[in-house]
Amino acid sequence: MGIRGFRHSGMSLVMAVATLLHAQVVAQSSSSSSKPRFEQSHISAPDPGSIANGLYHNSFFGFDYKLHFGWVDRTTEMKQDSSEDSNDPKKSILLLAAFEHPPEVAGDTVNSAVVVAAEAVSSYPGLQNAGQYFGPVTELTKSKGFTVVNEPYEFRVGMAQLVRGDFSKPLGSLTMHQSTLVMIEKGFVVSLTFIAGSEDDVDQLIEGLGFGRKEMPAAHK
Repeated sequence: MGIRGFRHSGMSLVMAVATLLHAQVVAQSSSSSSKPRFEQSHISAPDPGSIANGLYHNSFFGFDYKLHFGWVDRTTEMKQDSSEDSNDPKKSILLLAAFEHPPEVAGDTVNSAVVVAAEAVSSYPGLQNAGQYFGPVTELTKSKGFTVVNEPYEFRVGMAQLVRGDFSKPLGSLTMHQSTLVMIEKGFVVSLTFIAGSEDDVDQLIEGLGFGRKEMPAAHK
């Protein structure tokens, strides 16, 4: 079953980041046959999460992300640019937008980035699983000049099962690599997009993602 009434509004947050990175020489058919039920009514706006000591934590969705040292957080600015209403659970909500370098500063390399957004499942009538979300994601990503490197496949992070799709786009002598991970939690589709200059760099970015893990104590020297 396809997704009816597809809207680009939410994914535009992710693609806005890609477009911004592109300007400086810088968004999902599932193999699973299960069709879980999603409660669409009475969902509340999710906790946007917070960053402390270089760690983004979101208790509502149960994950955290360890930012690389020196990265810049542009979540607030991106939210303002998108004119989103964070109190409306049916609108796309940007949870995190972090960059290796300030995106407003031109550079000659791909500016690595991590973008996390959430949308109410009710925004996509007919959506049964995370893999189906890659239909519109792939359509939108291709329209921005990306090609599919790997079709959506199941991807485990710790105890969490997600669906992952990989894309790439040439930028002169460079290549932008993008991987998007998707999960459905508490009535929301959560997309986690990682952008870097190589597949290995993307994988390293994904290693900073954790679900339900406890913060490790600092090592003694």
